[in-house]
Amino acid sequence: MNIEAYFERIGYKNSRKNLDLETLTDILQHHIRAIPFENLNIHCGEAMELGLQAIFDQVVRRNRGGWCLQVNQLLYWALSTMGFETTILGGYVYITAVDKYSSNMIHLVLQVTIGSRKYIVDAGFGRSYQMWQPLELISGKDQPQVPCIFRLREESGIWYLDQIRREQYVPNEEFLNSDLLEKNKYRKIYSFTLKPRTIEEFESINTYLQESPASVFTSKSFCSLQTPEGVHCLVGWTLTSRVFNYKDNIDLVELKTLDEEEIEEVLKNIFNISLEKKLVPKHGDRSFTI
Repeated sequence: MNIEAYFERIGYKNSRKNLDLETLTDILQHHIRAIPFENLNIHCGEAMELGLQAIFDQVVRRNRGGWCLQVNQLLYWALSTMGFETTILGGYVYITAVDKYSSNMIHLVLQVTIGSRKYIVDAGFGRSYQMWQPLELISGKDQPQVPCIFRLREESGIWYLDQIRREQYVPNEEFLNSDLLEKNKYRKIYSFTLKPRTIEEFESINTYLQESPASVFTSKSFCSLQTPEGVHCLVGWTLTSRVFNYKDNIDLVELKTLDEEEIEEVLKNIFNISLEKKLVPKHGDRSFTI
């Protein structure tokens, strides 16, 4: 594996010498605008590999994306290789439908320490929940970013990541009641502790998430990619494009239903993905908002 190949993949040409917040932010933003958050392997009859070499081959050499266990592990390797003090943490994702956090540790997130300050770095949540900048590990402080206001809070050693969202304008009325649209202005995202984790601790959940009928990842095919203005998402046959804050405190959200031929074109032109095997789009009944 070659760090220069990773930098080329994300289009990063800036300084690598200063291990500061500015460089960390720059790396994160290049990463999320080049590498999609996606689970398309599952719906092409392929596995979501957990080994770092396999992830590097998929994401860097084959120009694909991946889910959090993959893209955040790749980011962990890149930041550690650069010299950042980086730690793997485990998260429990908030499930809106049942109003609680997952009982299993299903999300991989990173902590980066710079001097006396610690930051949460996550390139693998995607959609309109994706942070664009590292979040300083401070409880109860609003941290405004382009997508929304993020807030970390700590209770008895457990940290929670929440967001305060804008209103959203959907010009196409037929999609106003779409199950893809987030309805809550205040949104819980996930919880985590500061206990260091190893990638081996995610092996069983990596298998479960891509095999269980109860997993949202087997229920839905998805791909999302951040842009300088917002985010594109493809879920099943539905393409959504969000522009953050296109008017004062309002996001513009446009949705379109694609046919089979359009999906291949959209993957290539918007997400820069060319699949080697045939995708079978799926939009099951598990909750997955954009």
